[in-house]
Amino acid sequence: MVTSLDDKKRLMIAEKLADLKAFQNLIISNEQRLLQECSDNDVRERLQNMLSDDQKNLGIIETVIVQYGVQSEPDSTTQKLIDQYDQMMKSDQINFSHKLVQHEVIKHGQAMSGIVIHKAAQKVGADIEVAIGPLNTVNFENRAHQEQLKGLLELVLVREMTGQDPDQGLWGRVQDAIAAFSGVAGSVMTQTTDKEDMNIQTLIRLDHNKVNTIFTEIGATKDPQKLQEYFGQLYKDLLAHAQAEEELVYPNVRSFYGDDNTQELFDEQAQMKRMLDEIKSIDPAANADEFRSRVKDLMDVVGDHVRQEESTMFAAIDNNCSDEQKEKMASDFKAAKSKIQKEMAAK
Repeated sequence: MVTSLDDKKRLMIAEKLADLKAFQNLIISNEQRLLQECSDNDVRERLQNMLSDDQKNLGIIETVIVQYGVQSEPDSTTQKLIDQYDQMMKSDQINFSHKLVQHEVIKHGQAMSGIVIHKAAQKVGADIEVAIGPLNTVNFENRAHQEQLKGLLELVLVREMTGQDPDQGLWGRVQDAIAAFSGVAGSVMTQTTDKEDMNIQTLIRLDHNKVNTIFTEIGATKDPQKLQEYFGQLYKDLLAHAQAEEELVYPNVRSFYGDDNTQELFDEQAQMKRMLDEIKSIDPAANADEFRSRVKDLMDVVGDHVRQEESTMFAAIDNNCSDEQKEKMASDFKAAKSKIQKEMAAK
């Protein structure tokens, strides 16, 4: 009998994503404190821009965690480190430049953590790589911020020591960082949004892409353990996605999408849930052919459902909702999905 299972690698990535979110919150609070202590207008402007980026990136990290579908808490060691950094940044005994040095160290660690998570995802599963795709935007911006912070440190420390600006100047290094960031990350940035939350169509499409990838992974293996692992993730992802849509999306679109069309979406998802439970009762080690055949039937049903949503429902949303309404719906959908995932994990 198939169970919804997480292997150790997936759980470890979930914990690392939780660490990433915890450090992102620390970075935001650090920048808010640094702004309070900084009197230099040039430095304040650059820190304010970083803060805006990092607040947006927190939303992206939260989206990635929900897309990933495995909830976790930060590692206990991570929380201790964050508490230590937090106390240091609050201290009146440490001057601004030393705090800026420590902030650059934290930003470096955040950039490396994001890159390592991406590399690990490439080794663990294609569906994971799809889920964390938006994290690339955060990783590239963190790398650019590192270079900008080095420029800030150069300016602040030389002024502290000599009362004069360094010969190279702040903006040489800062502008180099921005240029490098724009060149490397431009193609990634175009795949997401400059808002804190993506719109509702983008979030739903991300779910669809991940599910399609899991179906491909199931079709490419005959290993019973892998079949169990992939179906366990598929089961949870589809149920959380369906419940969040039924709570947040379908009630919002019914007035302009129509009762019949909306009810059809509800009915298709009810069929999908029945099929998921039926497949869950099949042991892939004993009945691999039946298991894979039933998954293929499920894939066909889900495919029809996805095509309807991405064509007619998405068009109806575009024609009847403002950008703000679509982003609000996305934010509510993400929060609902996160709550559902946590409830599922607690069962």
